[in-house]
Amino acid sequence: MTRDSASPLPLLQGTVDVLILKALAWAPLHGYGISLWIRERADNRLAVEDAALYQALHRLERKGLVTSEWGVSDANRRARFYSLAKPGRQQLQREVKELRRYFEALFLVLDTP
Repeated sequence: MTRDSASPLPLLQGTVDVLILKALAWAPLHGYGISLWIRERADNRLAVEDAALYQALHRLERKGLVTSEWGVSDANRRARFYSLAKPGRQQLQREVKELRRYFEALFLVLDTP
């Protein structure tokens, strides 16, 4: 299956959580803000579907990795803002380290002549 180079790539399973944690490491954000942050940092090459984003946010909150509170968005609308909790910052460091190891190993295989 070929893919239009301009369309966003589908996310690999297990990467939504780490992308959300990374976005929240910068500042508290609401769901749309997180999605936009990821898309902008990936030069529009990655997009998080709304359902996957909110499922992941609720899962991360249940695990105590993120916290949330109601606030007002830039569009002057009521929105739930998510923040990175201390355990979330530690989890982010672990997951980034593990992903780097995984991709290094993957490219050892893929770059074999």
